[in-house]
Amino acid sequence: MKYFFLSDGWTIGRVWEFGGLWNEVAWRRKPDITRLAIAMEEKGEKLWLYRVEEAVIMVEVKPQPNTVEAPAAIGQVVLKRLITADQAIDLLCSSGGIAESLLSASTAL
Repeated sequence: MKYFFLSDGWTIGRVWEFGGLWNEVAWRRKPDITRLAIAMEEKGEKLWLYRVEEAVIMVEVKPQPNTVEAPAAIGQVVLKRLITADQAIDLLCSSGGIAESLLSASTAL
């Protein structure tokens, strides 16, 4: 598995695999991209950790059109570099990552 962080207000666009753009007809499915219940805060922004399958090599992200900040980000598209699990853990540890599901479970005790 590979991972990347994505801020609130941004959405996933195109996805690339080794043969080029992800082809749902050839693969017979959408790529497996899952938002995990883990986030970190950087420069006042909450960055959510996403997991992608091994076949994915690059992900395009862009601002959601219905967000308040979207007009300032018109035409803005970013290609996300995917990272390993070890790199994701290092980033979470260095930033004081937040495990949303664990936080809510511990407050219920």
